Amino acid sequence: MNAASRPGRLAGRTALITGASRGIGRAIAQRYAEEGAQLFLTATHRALLEETQALAEAQGAKVTLHCADLGQQEAAQAMVDAAIAALGGIDILVNNAGVYKAARLVDTTAEDFDRVMRVNVYGVFHVMQRVLRHMQPRGHGKVVNIASTAGKWGSMNQSAYNASKHAVVGLTRCAALEMGAHGINVNAICPGFVQTDMLQEFRAHGDILGLPFEKVMEAGLARVPLKRFLQPREIAELALYLGAAESDGMTGQTLLLDGGMLMV
Repeated sequence: MNAASRPGRLAGRTALITGASRGIGRAIAQRYAEEGAQLFLTATHRALLEETQALAEAQGAKVTLHCADLGQQEAAQAMVDAAIAALGGIDILVNNAGVYKAARLVDTTAEDFDRVMRVNVYGVFHVMQRVLRHMQPRGHGKVVNIASTAGKWGSMNQSAYNASKHAVVGLTRCAALEMGAHGINVNAICPGFVQTDMLQEFRAHGDILGLPFEKVMEAGLARVPLKRFLQPREIAELALYLGAAESDGMTGQTLLLDGGMLMV
């Protein structure tokens, strides 16, 4: 049996995945494709998004692409409408799109803070709101928000990012409370250090602290009991569980996947 005909845990399901051009979003798209989902993928970088499309289509998935800046309300809402039209309905939403900015709180500009919040919070809000309105009359749906350990504790030099991820955790819980009666599950994943391009953005921490990038990474790993960075595929496996039927009894949860860095 080939990949295109093999039944999977998401066979017959449709999924909208934001921030799908690289890293965690790309890994989730690949994993969903392997399990039979039809995909609508969005990001801002077309060429990278096409690379993800090729990987998913190699698994036999039907894939539609859409480029949009989800920090813009009209663009976010138009993207959801396009996804509904292309897929014929959305069964699973994965909110992965996000941006990062490192700066001391006293040095963070209003413009930088606003940009992080518009993408990481308002982007999630606008996309989730429109998708939930679509899911409600259908009586089922799964929402998987990609938050961060930064949404569970404080961190130096990333006040905007931490504030945004705390907001995603709060939105997840509130949506889960409101949507439970409609058969819709809303959960979040809080990854720790994951081996993606975003790790390179921690160079700014080194600049602020006067440390080389290698020392910043060593300090980060020193906080992880497993003593390694996670791989995007590991986050994708949890996102698959939250999108599949096995998690039908779970909602309103923010699940840490961080190598043991934060134990609560």
